[in-house]
Amino acid sequence: MRRNKQWDVNKAMLLSRLFQFLHCAGKACVIPFLTLYLRYLGLTASLTGIIMGTKHFINLAWAPLSGYFAKHYNKRRVVILSSLLCSIGAGLLLLLIPPADKATMTRYCNISAFAGFGLPKTAEDTINYSQLGNTTMTVHAFTTLISPTALSKINTKHIATAGAGQTLNDAILATAAASKHEVKRIAHRQSHRENHKNEEGANPDIPDNSDSKRSVRSRSLKTGSAHGQKPTDVVLEVQHQLFFLVLMAVALWEVLSAPLEWTVDDGLYEYLDFVDATDGYSRQWIWGYLGAACSACGVGLLVSNLDCLLNVHIHRSAVHFYCYAILITLTLLTGTFLPIHVNRKQEQTNKVLKALHLISNDGRATLCALTAFIVGAVGSAIENYLFWQMQDKGSSEFYMGASIAIKLFAEILLSFFSSKILKTLGQSGTVALGMLCMAVQCLYYSFLWSPWSVLPIQSLNAFSNGALWWALNAQCEDVSTPGMERSVQRVFQALSLGLGAGIGSLAGGFIASRFSLEVLYRAAAVVLVIWSVAFLIVQSRIPRQKRVNYSRLLAVDNSDLSDTETDQERDWLVKAMKDEKENNSW
Repeated sequence: MRRNKQWDVNKAMLLSRLFQFLHCAGKACVIPFLTLYLRYLGLTASLTGIIMGTKHFINLAWAPLSGYFAKHYNKRRVVILSSLLCSIGAGLLLLLIPPADKATMTRYCNISAFAGFGLPKTAEDTINYSQLGNTTMTVHAFTTLISPTALSKINTKHIATAGAGQTLNDAILATAAASKHEVKRIAHRQSHRENHKNEEGANPDIPDNSDSKRSVRSRSLKTGSAHGQKPTDVVLEVQHQLFFLVLMAVALWEVLSAPLEWTVDDGLYEYLDFVDATDGYSRQWIWGYLGAACSACGVGLLVSNLDCLLNVHIHRSAVHFYCYAILITLTLLTGTFLPIHVNRKQEQTNKVLKALHLISNDGRATLCALTAFIVGAVGSAIENYLFWQMQDKGSSEFYMGASIAIKLFAEILLSFFSSKILKTLGQSGTVALGMLCMAVQCLYYSFLWSPWSVLPIQSLNAFSNGALWWALNAQCEDVSTPGMERSVQRVFQALSLGLGAGIGSLAGGFIASRFSLEVLYRAAAVVLVIWSVAFLIVQSRIPRQKRVNYSRLLAVDNSDLSDTETDQERDWLVKAMKDEKENNSW
């Protein structure tokens, strides 16, 4: 006699939570810091925006398509494991791309090393270096003059014990007092190198084996000068070469990793639906948030305590990619046991097209979809360049990771009161409140004044992201027919995190490059305030057409039903139809 297969739901939920925790932890090691690494490589804000926009567009198109093929051919586990394995190599591929200029890899961490002591952070701030030769130099000149390797030899005891009100002049003079001869020797060697370069200009046959010639920029400058090109043209050419290399690496990485989340989500939901245990599906995101919060804060603390360069050619930000590889490897091991239901049925209808039809036929749903697009565009511009803004104020990776942890924990805590918030404020009020909170955050980001100043405002993310999306998901449930809730929610997410984020990255990069990061954040705040007011006005004039989801009514506990079940079914069905008629007439 053939035994029935036993389904261990508790084990399946435990494995799925562990998978979610590890995967989100791995992503949080590198994805939030990716734009920061592109800055280290020497890319401008506009080029960084193009790369991030391309990443979002690839995910928008390829994730649902690959998920469909994985389901159609019943190859979900193969797709999941292959995606995890290949994304490890694709992520590490970025580390093989050399920077445009070696100075860009050390400039920011040298300046941030003096942050926290009341020191200026911009390259225009000057110091009087009288005790070392009566010369005046900028912060950029100082950090370029003293390489990180040589700087590590200097005794920084006086800086570590300096007062919070010191100037950069006092801090450097305190350092020089402890290692005056070392700094003099470095300055003399740098001056000799510059003279040697000038002599080489008259006689190009003399070889130069200095470290700076090993960078992409220096080699191209030498080649360009031999062909009569202007130095500015050569620099642009090098930057464009770097841009295309990074663009291809990021695009390959996204193509390999995009199928993962969609395929895992489909496989887990169908498994839980088959065993009638979908109640636990709605809380899976919490474990991902916990993993991301712990990972971002931990890797930020680790990187902040490392030297600027791990060796001559490896920047400390490479640790982000190493931690990502380790955690994704653990996720790969967990994925081999991940519960996946093999569905033999082939759907005849395209749920994405049906979801678009439902949204377009409902005025409130269409307005919410447009709101999701705007929020995604603004949110992408904020996240792409927030760490740049923090770095300009002297923040280290620890503060950046802590800012991620604070906003994720705030969302988790507020989620326990989501029903009460939606009941009190309503869907429209909650969406407007979320956009206004995001506008306050943008305005606050434009006035950062210290390395830690971003941390207090991050708690507002519970409303600007969490509460806002709870209201949008509630609207999805209102407009959906039975079995279409997830499809409608995915359309909203694609409009926000795919199309909106891609366009927002492109526009944000252009504004930040053409104007400044402060202008970008203030413009984003103005857009959000205007749209929140317009949303409330338009939403109040659109009649609400709430559909009755009969599948939810059928899910009522049957323990209270008597033998005359037909009469009770007729009662709730008549009541539901009356409620639907009243809502449509309103």
